[in-house]
Formats: sequence, C-alpha cells, structure tokens
Amino acid sequence: MAAIYRTRIKKQLLSFILFFTIPFFVQAQELSKDEVLLFSYFKGNGDGLHFSASTDGLNWSTLKNDSIFLNPQVSKDKLMRDPCIIKGPDNLFHMVWTVSWNAKGIGYANSPDLIHWSKQQYIPVMEHEAGARNSWAPEITYDPKQKLYLIYWATTITGLYPETQSKEESGYNHRMYYTTTSDFKKFSPTKLLYEPGFNVIDATIVPNHNEYLMFLKDETREPPQKNLRIATSKKLTGPYSAAGPPITGKYWAEGPTALKLGNNWIVYFDKYTEGKMGAVTSPDLKTWTDISDKITFPAGVRHGTVFKVTRQEYEKLQ
Repeated sequence: MAAIYRTRIKKQLLSFILFFTIPFFVQAQELSKDEVLLFSYFKGNGDGLHFSASTDGLNWSTLKNDSIFLNPQVSKDKLMRDPCIIKGPDNLFHMVWTVSWNAKGIGYANSPDLIHWSKQQYIPVMEHEAGARNSWAPEITYDPKQKLYLIYWATTITGLYPETQSKEESGYNHRMYYTTTSDFKKFSPTKLLYEPGFNVIDATIVPNHNEYLMFLKDETREPPQKNLRIATSKKLTGPYSAAGPPITGKYWAEGPTALKLGNNWIVYFDKYTEGKMGAVTSPDLKTWTDISDKITFPAGVRHGTVFKVTRQEYEKLQ
C-alpha cells in the first residue's frame, strides 16, 4: 500500500512539475482559425524575399520550396537584407529592406497580396549626411493617431558619439534615425530617433496598450554585449526610455521581431554566430524564458519580420 501511495504521489508531483516547467508560450498560444503567421526573411548576403509560415508560432515551414518572392533591383549592390513588412490601413503590404552594406538609402515596395509587387524604390534617407556610412535594417511602424508611417533604421555617422567609439568591427557606432510618410512619396526630414548611450542597431517598435515598445540590439563590442533590450515611449517618435536589462542570454543575438500572442509576448531573433533562429517569451515583459530549443525554422533563415495574415492570403502564397 505504501509503495502504491508513493508511486501515486510521484506521478502527481511529476505532473505538477511538467505543467509549470513547459514554457507558458507553448501552452497558451492559439491563433484564430482565419489567422496564419508569416515570417519574411533573407538568405545568404541578401538574395531576395523569402517567406515561412506557422500556425502555432513554434514550427515554421517554407513557402514554395523556399523560392524567392521578390528579387532586389535597387542600389549598386542590389541586396535585399532584413525585409520588414507590415499591412497598412490601405490594405497594402509595405516593405522596406537593407539594400547595401554601405548605402545611404533603403529599399521600398508595396503589394496587395505579397505576390505582385510595385516598382522598387530607393529612399535616400541619409544622402544629406556627408558622414553617414550606412543605413541598416529599416523597419516600419504605423501610427494610427497621426495616420503616418514611421520608417527607422541604424546609421553610423563618422565622428559622432566618440565616447562609444570602438576600433573593433570597422569602427561602426550606430544610432537610430527616422523619417515619416503618409504615402511613401513624400518623406519628412530625417531625425534622430534613439541615442541610448551605446552602439545600437536593429530596433523594432510595436504598440502595447498606451505605449510603444522598442526592442533593440545593444551592439557594444568592448566589452561584448550583443544582446536584446527594451525601451519604451508614450509616443511613437519618442522620447524613449533608457534601455532595460538584456532579455536574451549569453549568446549573441540580433534582428528582433516581436508580437503578442494570447497573453504572452514572443521575440524571435537571429542567433547569427550559431547560424540559427532563437526566441524568448514573456507574460509581463519583465520575466523572459528562452524557448530557442522549442522552435523550428527552415535552414538558412536570417533577420526578418513576423506578421499575421488571413488564411485566404496565406493560401494564395502556396
């Protein structure tokens, strides 16, 4: 009898442990029947636009055998890295991307269905700045109150912020800059978006109730940081708070893309030194659980953006 009782207690204890140690993201995330998650990404050095899809946020599969949906056509180098896509209130998908390692502009195109794309456009966001060295990883966030799109990216301007200048990694020392537009034809003058007191790249901004969350990479090389952090603001254009503590581990991470599914946030990112994707999740934006070993992405996926589409939109991509 005592042995049976002990066995029963062990089973109950094991069930209790399993329930509370399985990541809450795995338990709680369910999309509506009409929703599918897409992930836009590039491969190699920027060969073109690729998509993968998921219905649970964990398991991702390629679309059309990982074929290219859009080939890059603008800038001297004609790269398509870090593709960021959002669906605007005009029901068009708007995309921006990195066109080169050292260009002073970014790429832009739009599409009604992610299949047929407009003529690609080069937006010269930093051409006015003689000391600008690059325009990396542009992103778009829509401001429904102002009815404007915020486009933002990382740039190093030679000579600025010498207190965080490093001799490592070609001396890059980035800050985040932005422009706004309502029609992708006329753009406001470029302005500084975020100066956190360290070398920063790969910011992505998402709304959260009455504030905005900026997920960003601390690019500090000496001593190495290479982690992801969060800053907040009441306004999309800032000012943003000081960056919080790292939400990723001891590995190097970049290219965050975030969304809220159910009651939990999930941030996907590029574990670029390991050649694979990673993810962390949180119910409160304070306590983060690494679920990198719970996700599966196609081989070769690089920095991109996660977003929702309808099942009808998804099926057209098959």
